[in-house]
Amino acid sequence: MENMTLEQMKNIDIRDVDINDLVDIRDVKINKEQNKEERMRDFVKQIGNPYCYRVGKIAVKLNFSDTSETLEDRLESLIINL
Repeated sequence: MENMTLEQMKNIDIRDVDINDLVDIRDVKINKEQNKEERMRDFVKQIGNPYCYRVGKIAVKLNFSDTSETLEDRLESLIINL
């Protein structure tokens, strides 16, 4: 997933992903001392694909409604609530 674009990551079919290749979001650590951009960059670096991760043995695939909120807005909300 390292060389994939965000669009390609977004379009991955969760049924085709090996759960063992996904990062467990519980292992992601956010440094609240960093500014917003650094926290988001670090989150994406740790999680790999922000659309597809796992929680324990459960694979999670994020999909967003057609809205004015950006992925950045959603990631910020997710990181704040970790």
